[in-house]
Amino acid sequence: MSRFTAAVVQMRSTAQPHVNIAAMDDLVRAAAAQGAHYVQTPEMTGIVQQSRKEFFSTLKDQAEDPVVAHAANLAAELGIHLHIGSTPIAAGDGRAANRAFVFGPDGTLLTRYDKIHMFDVDLDNGETWRESAVYQPGNETCILEALGAKFGIAICYDVRFPHLHDAYARAGVNVLTGPSCFTRQTGQAHWHVLLRSRAIETGSFMIAAAQGGDHEDGRATFGHSIIVDPWGVVLAEVAGEEPGLALAEIDTTLSQTARAKVPNLSNRRDFNPPKAKQTT
Repeated sequence: MSRFTAAVVQMRSTAQPHVNIAAMDDLVRAAAAQGAHYVQTPEMTGIVQQSRKEFFSTLKDQAEDPVVAHAANLAAELGIHLHIGSTPIAAGDGRAANRAFVFGPDGTLLTRYDKIHMFDVDLDNGETWRESAVYQPGNETCILEALGAKFGIAICYDVRFPHLHDAYARAGVNVLTGPSCFTRQTGQAHWHVLLRSRAIETGSFMIAAAQGGDHEDGRATFGHSIIVDPWGVVLAEVAGEEPGLALAEIDTTLSQTARAKVPNLSNRRDFNPPKAKQTT
C-alpha cells in the first residue's frame, strides 16, 4: 500500500479536557466520514492553559488521561490510524511530558513520542515562552511504520531543527509530522516556509495539524493546518484560524521520485567544522 488519505484536524483547544475531547471527536469523525485513513490532531489537543497552577491540577497519568482513553476507543470505532499530535501528561518530576500518541485501527497504542525541543523564546511585543519550566524534554526519536509509509514523529518547535528531520529521512522516513500550537506571531512569519522547507530538503511529505485562533487562556495561535508533498507543493490547508479539517492523498512513491530528482541526501558530504579566521 503506497497510497492513503490523510487528514489534519484544526482545533481551538480550551483549558477543559472534556470540551476538547468533544471537539476532537466531532472533527475526527468528520475526517473519517470523508475517507481519511490517518487523522492527525494538533499539539496540546487536550489542554491549552497558561496558568501553571490550573494546568498542573488538570494533569493525569497516561493510564488515567481521558484524551488518551477516548482517542484509543475512537480509533477502534472508526477503524483509522489516529495521531494525537500531543497532549500533556504527568511526568512524575513536577513537570509534564508534551506527548504524542498514535493509535491503530483496533485502538492499540502503536507508539508515543515526547517533544524534544523546548520553546524557550522572547518574541516581539513582550511575548515570552519558557516550555522547559513546565515540560520535561524527550530525548528519543520515533519512527512508525504504517499504511505503507514510514512516519517521523515530531511536535511544533521541533520543526526548526533540520538535523532531526534529516536524521528521520536518512532512516527511511517519507512522511514527516509537525502537529503544532504555533503562536500567531511566529506563524505569520515562519509557518509555511518552515514546513515546506523540511519537506523539500528531505523529499518527504509533511503533515501538520495546528491550533488556531484566540484561546480562552489569552494566547493566539496561527492555524493553517497543512499537508505538503515532497516537492514542497501544498496539497491541502485549512484556510485561516477557525477549527476545521483538510484532506489529501498521500502517495509515498512521490518521495522516491523527489529524492531521485534531487538526491541531496546521498550527495551530502562531511566537512571540517568552521574555524575563526586568523587576522594579523
